[in-house]
Formats: sequence, structure tokens, C-alpha cells
Amino acid sequence: MTVALPRRRRPRSGPPAVDLRTRVGEVALANPVMTASGTAGHGAELGGFVDLAGLGAVVVKSVSADPWPGNPAPRLHPVEGGMLNSVGLQNPGVEAWLDSELPPLDAAGATVVASIWGRRPADYERVAAAIAGAAPTSVVAVEANISCPNVEDRSRMFAHSRDGVRAAIGAAVAGLAGARPLWAKLSPNVTDLPGLAAVAVEAGAAAVTLINTVMGLALDPETGRPRLGGGGGGLSGPAIHPIAVRAVYDCRRALPAVPIVGVGGVTGGEDAAELLAAGADAVQVGTATFADPRAPERVLQELAEWCGTHGVTNIDMLKGRAHDLH
Repeated sequence: MTVALPRRRRPRSGPPAVDLRTRVGEVALANPVMTASGTAGHGAELGGFVDLAGLGAVVVKSVSADPWPGNPAPRLHPVEGGMLNSVGLQNPGVEAWLDSELPPLDAAGATVVASIWGRRPADYERVAAAIAGAAPTSVVAVEANISCPNVEDRSRMFAHSRDGVRAAIGAAVAGLAGARPLWAKLSPNVTDLPGLAAVAVEAGAAAVTLINTVMGLALDPETGRPRLGGGGGGLSGPAIHPIAVRAVYDCRRALPAVPIVGVGGVTGGEDAAELLAAGADAVQVGTATFADPRAPERVLQELAEWCGTHGVTNIDMLKGRAHDLH
């Protein structure tokens, strides 16, 4: 008698494992998803919702050499497709940040990118030097915010002119003295973003972060007065995502060797994939965290799932894909 042996079931095949490791210049990251400066607090505020150590990096709120009070309330106003903000870069100053805010991030195992700002080039040098001299190895890079539209004197928006970019970035690089790579966060509110990105690199930036918020204004039609205490503000959220994609695409095309971090309106994994395809080496998640504090972790999971279902087995296969057509 012949006995039929049971057929061995083949294991179900799911999406292939995805290698999410990436680099922003000399900085190696476990994956390409970070928080965005100004949206995740000064330290470990998101730690109750997200495994900070599991993100590519935590980019903290911009700190200055001295404490700064920020703008008057109200500071946030929801609009169609996002929000306007005019927080005004409130922060406790770099020494307080180093003493009180950075240690919890370090304890959580987070990879940290410190964001800095100043009202004068000398301020960038001071705050950069303080971080270079005191920060632990968890701080892998410094992002110079030279493009925030929420300051009272727009002549100090260094990212709006070649001389301004050169002065602010050069000062920050001098303050770091080679201790950390510097990323230049640039403004979309200009006519030649690739040209200004090139100036930032010439001044010593190791990478550029694209983009900051888009200048906007909301008025109460009954009174004619601004809805934000500081007057105008910066538009962020899904409404600016196509602007960010265009900025990354144009700068990658013009500067093929320059590392780029893409930010603007990332709410899901496909948004992140789009910025990577446009030429970003990593992405940041910002405004989405106001509605969902778990957004950075969710975007990372969705990006991995998107890659798995689209045959992307390592993130380098996706980065810059749009430029393979040229």
C-alpha cells in the first residue's frame, strides 16, 4: 500500500525585507525618517509616543546663544491644508538646552541633530561653538536655521541673499570647528534656491535641508487684523508638499553631489518616498505630529511597507529615482 505523504506547505511570501539605512553626507542613519525642527519640542517630549531611538534622528527645536521669548500669542492658526505658525523661535538658550533638554534625549538612545539660529552671524558662531564643545556623541550634526520667517526683522532672514547665506553659514561652520557637520536649512521664499544652496555648500555646509515654511498671512475680515500675534507666519503642512518636492528636485538636479534632507508636508509613507525619489537622502516629519504625535514612527513604518510592495529592497534604489529619467 502506498501512503501519500503530506505536502509541505510553502511559507507565505510577504514583501521583502527593506534595508532602510541611509547617509546624509558623512552622517550614517539607521533609516531616513527624522522629526522636523520646531515640531517635536526641545528634547524628549515625543518619547511617550514614539521610540526616539528607532527614528533616523530627532531634530530639536532651534536654540540660540541666549534665551529668546518668541512672539506674542496667538502663535498657531489652522488653515486649509495645514497651519500658519508664528512661534518666533522661543527657546531657553543653548546652555539651558545642553543642561536640561539634551540629557533625556541621550538617555533615550536618540540620534540627535541640533538646530541653531541667531540674529547676527556672530550669534551662529557662539551657539555652534557651545554645542561643539559640550554635546555628547549622540549629536551627529547641527542644522543651521537661517530661514525662519517668524522674526520681527526680515532683513535677518539670512537665507534670502547670497551674502546672508555666506555670512551665517560661514559663522556656524567656524563655531563648530569641524566637530560636527553643518546642515543649512533654506527658504522656499526665494527665486534661485539651487543657487543659494550652492552658496551654502561653498561656505562650508555639508548638506542642505529643504524647505522651511512658506510665508503667509491670515486676517480676520471683520477687524482686518492678523490672526497671529506676530502678524504674518509660516505656512506648513500638506499644502506645501509639492513646493518641497520641487525644491528638492531642482537642487538635486543642479547639485548632484550635495546631500539633501527633504521636509514639507510629509504625512504618510508615500510622501516620504516622493521626496526621496526627488533626490532627498532623508526626510523630516513636522506638522503632522501636531495632529498625531506618533506620525514620525507611522511614516517610517508606511515607508518600509511602500518600499516592500514596490520592489525597493534598499533605500538607495529609491533615492533620486526621478533623475534616472534624464
